[in-house]
Amino acid sequence: MFRKNTSHLQPSLFGIASQLLKAKLKKLKKSKEHDFYQLVFCKINEKDFSVLYSDNSSRPNAPVNSLVASIILMYHNNWTTEKLLDRIDFDLLTRTALGLDTLEQTPFCPATFFNFQNRLLSHFVATGQNLIEGVFDSLTQQQLKTLKIKTNIQRSDSFVAMSNIRSYSRTQLLIEMLIRLYRVLSDEDKARFNDILAPYIQQSSSQYIYNLQRASIPHEQEKLDQLYHKLYEALKESYKDFEVFSVFERVYTEHFTIIDD
Repeated sequence: MFRKNTSHLQPSLFGIASQLLKAKLKKLKKSKEHDFYQLVFCKINEKDFSVLYSDNSSRPNAPVNSLVASIILMYHNNWTTEKLLDRIDFDLLTRTALGLDTLEQTPFCPATFFNFQNRLLSHFVATGQNLIEGVFDSLTQQQLKTLKIKTNIQRSDSFVAMSNIRSYSRTQLLIEMLIRLYRVLSDEDKARFNDILAPYIQQSSSQYIYNLQRASIPHEQEKLDQLYHKLYEALKESYKDFEVFSVFERVYTEHFTIIDD
């Protein structure tokens, strides 16, 4: 269910601003994070993202403007998800950028953040519409110019964000498939492949990519490429009748290209 977030427009009487000395409050309002709040966060039209949600009565969604603004900040600053959430919890400037007026507020949990990115990606694949790009399309040329000067954020950041969402999503999918394959292996095969699968099976796929640096993704996918090939060749005869292996095989053939020597 979609619900707009307007809480940031009604500052708390006991919020962060009320606890700062005038000099610090003045400095805060001159920060690039405060500029981001005014130029980006407040301009996000949450209704544009309502297509990602069901009309049926259900649990209210997390604040869309907080999710969208967090995605832009994370990929612009090259933060991991872990770094982003730490900043939201403990950094006053980041909280200012997201319109969070008190230290008690936490706008979303990691699972909600990952789920929202997956919804954005599914919508992009189905329609070709980059909803993050729409945030920048709503700004005037002067606003875009001011945004770049004051925060170094520009329209191209929307393409970077969607590209990275795709990369992270693909990596998570490949790891999730390895975890499910491992569950059906015999004890002998689990021991046989334990060393190469251990980094992936000791946690969930979302936990694995939680602190994965963007720059590490190409190397990570190269490792997965080699691992998938090794597992497929070693297991294709013994596990060909297993449903999970059939899914693994489909993922392998869809995501990797085999080049003959």
